Amino acid sequence: MTLITVRPEGLYCEAGDFFIDPWRPVDTALITHAHSDHARSGSARYIATDVSAGVLKKRLGESIQLQGVAYGEPLKLGETWVSFHAAGHVLGSAQIRVEHQGEVWVVSGDYKRDADPTCAPFEVVECDRFITEATFGLPIYNWQSGAEVCRQVYDWWQSDLERPSLLFCYAFGKAQRILSELRNFCDRPVYVHGAIHALTEIYRSLGIPMVQTIPTSEMPRSYKFQGDLVLSPPSGHRSSWMKRFQHPQTAFASGWMAVRGARRRRGYERGFVLSDHADWNGLVNTVRQTKAKTVYVTHGQTDVLSRYLKEEQNVDAMPLKTLFEGEGDI
Repeated sequence: MTLITVRPEGLYCEAGDFFIDPWRPVDTALITHAHSDHARSGSARYIATDVSAGVLKKRLGESIQLQGVAYGEPLKLGETWVSFHAAGHVLGSAQIRVEHQGEVWVVSGDYKRDADPTCAPFEVVECDRFITEATFGLPIYNWQSGAEVCRQVYDWWQSDLERPSLLFCYAFGKAQRILSELRNFCDRPVYVHGAIHALTEIYRSLGIPMVQTIPTSEMPRSYKFQGDLVLSPPSGHRSSWMKRFQHPQTAFASGWMAVRGARRRRGYERGFVLSDHADWNGLVNTVRQTKAKTVYVTHGQTDVLSRYLKEEQNVDAMPLKTLFEGEGDI
C-alpha cells in the first residue's frame, strides 16, 4: 500500500496528512459513519458528511470540532482531493474517495446495496484501489429486501396480540429502518427503549418518515403493553428494563439470524434476517463495479472473500488487518 497505509492509529494518508476512521486519537480524522468502531472520541478535528453531524455529536460530544461536507463535495487536503460518497449503510454513512497524482483510492467503510428509506443509496465510485468490508463475506448470506422482512415483522407482531412483542435490534440504523418500513403496514405507534428514542429523534429532525414512536419510559408502570410492538437494543434483553413486560414474545433482527442456531444461542423465540451490510452478492458485485485493480479486504470473512476475488474474479485481492470489529449486533 502506498497512498493509504496502516499505522498504529489507523488508516493513514501521508499526502493529505489525515486518518480515516482512526482507532486512536489523531489530529485530523475523516469518519465514514457514526458507529463506534469507526467513530472514536479524542481526535482534534473531524470531517464527515453533514447529515451525520447530529449522531456524531450525540455520541462523541457536542463540543467536538466537526466539519460537515455534502456528498460529492470536493475537499483539498494537503496534496490530495477528497470526497464523501453515499455508502447506504446508515444515516450519513459514506465511502471516502482519495485522489493523488492521478491515482484514486476508495475506502468503503461499511456499506449495503439494498434499498433503505432512511439513508442515501450506495453510489458506485470507480477507482484504482478499493478497501472493502467483508462482514458477511460468505455465500450463505443473501438478503431479502427490507420491505419483505418488515412485512414478516408485522405479521409476527399481529400473530399474538395478547402479549407484548419485543423486537431487539441495533439502536442506530436498524431500528430506524424498521420504523420507516413499518409505515407500509400500519399506523399504530411503536414503543421504543430510551437508547433508540434519542437517535430516532435525530432522524425525525432531518425529515425521515417513520411510524409514531413513544418511549417506554413515558408510560405509567401499570401499562401492560398488551398487543404492542416494542423496539429495544440487544442490551435490553434479559435486563431489569425487560421486567416490566409480562410474558412477551421476543425476536431479534440481524444478519446473523441467517446462521442456523444463532437465534437459539442468543435466547430469542424468533429471528429476522435483516442487515445493514452488503450480502455476498453485494460485496462481489460492488468490487466488480468499482473496476479496481487492487482490492483490500477488511473486517469479517477477509480470507474467504479475497480468495474468491483472486481465484474466481481475477482481481488482485488481499486481506487487510484493521481494528474494525463491528458495533453490537449487525
